[in-house]
Amino acid sequence: MILPIVAYGDKVLRKKCVDIDANYPDLKKLISNMRDTMRNASGVGLAAPQINKAIRLFVINTTPFAEDEDLSEFERETLKKFDKVFINAKIIKEEGEEWAFNEGCLSIPNIREDVFRQDTITIKYVDENFKTQKEVLTGIAARVVQHEYDHIEGILFTDKLSSLKKRLIKKKLENISKGKVAVDYRMKFPKKK
Repeated sequence: MILPIVAYGDKVLRKKCVDIDANYPDLKKLISNMRDTMRNASGVGLAAPQINKAIRLFVINTTPFAEDEDLSEFERETLKKFDKVFINAKIIKEEGEEWAFNEGCLSIPNIREDVFRQDTITIKYVDENFKTQKEVLTGIAARVVQHEYDHIEGILFTDKLSSLKKRLIKKKLENISKGKVAVDYRMKFPKKK
């Protein structure tokens, strides 16, 4: 089922999310719905707050990035298979060089900006079968995880922009919260009249 994506300005996007356990109601169905919603909106990641649930859950599928000819063969192969569910995730370490990448967000449609993040992370989480996982991720896979992880911490990519960039997009952000934006997927706007 395709769920509406919560737009910029909704309070749920600013909440630090809570852990869940294996008994969370209809978890398998929720994960399936999140994957459907992400694909329908042509996204590569979707966090639970974006569908109005303040829980530590996000889904990622980086397959669309695997077509990028500018990437190494190794990274394209990694991205082709990177389709995961992260529950109760905790980034243990961020390291390496900071690099810029043009990020967007399904909750903030039609705005893309360069965001600097470190290139390597170590993350611990449980998968959809509640098996504990610990991984070291690099490159675009790490980038997408960092972006979705920020969502469960109540952080948006726009928070990482310079004060000048924030001023330049302020009106666009206000319009998004009011529903004054063209999107081709279902959204819920906090200030729409």
